[in-house]
Amino acid sequence: MAFVMTNFEAEDFDSWKRLFDSDPVGRKQAAKGHQIFRAVDNPNHLFIGTEFESVDDAKAFRERLLASEALDAGVVRVEPTVTELADAATY
Repeated sequence: MAFVMTNFEAEDFDSWKRLFDSDPVGRKQAAKGHQIFRAVDNPNHLFIGTEFESVDDAKAFRERLLASEALDAGVVRVEPTVTELADAATY
């Protein structure tokens, strides 16, 4: 299991979310799912984790994302990064 993690600040969450939901990069065809987290003190500051079946799938999506204009709707704080799950727990 691999993820593309993005730390992003949207100009306006609602406008950005409509763009995200329109899926301009083909996320729904490549990924297993996603999670969006919003900073409590700044709801336009987003942390997005998109899950993929493999590192290769995540890397291919990351390249499509970087080549697209999808990230132009705000400020990228940390460039999208391919990660693997190192640990998880439920309490």
